[in-house]
Amino acid sequence: QAQLVESGGGSVQTGGSLKLSCAASGYLPGGGCMGWFRQAPGQEREGVAVICRGAGTTYYADSVKGRFTISRDEDNNAVALQMNSLKPEDTAMYYCAADWQIDAWLNQDARGIMYWGQGTQVTVSS
Repeated sequence: QAQLVESGGGSVQTGGSLKLSCAASGYLPGGGCMGWFRQAPGQEREGVAVICRGAGTTYYADSVKGRFTISRDEDNNAVALQMNSLKPEDTAMYYCAADWQIDAWLNQDARGIMYWGQGTQVTVSS
């Protein structure tokens, strides 16, 4: 079964930047939309950003608009998240996710997501 493999997490100070990458190890049936969720301790998993194959439809959570940019390499079935102007409230475990539709991000409901990565930690210090 194909897997999602993330890289690029780490620790930065407020205002810094990080880039997360995620690549599928194989074909993802139904994985037309790829993106990221994040989860801080004691909080619900939050849909951060997603990009869908074909038209390139994107969605960003209000909390990251203007600071985060998602991009996709369809040839390699990979997605990247450029995170700029990071804030302490961005601190969380970031999970790469793939699903056949964008609804999980629009509805902020991760329960039906088809594919998950193992997660990568992002820590922003003040």
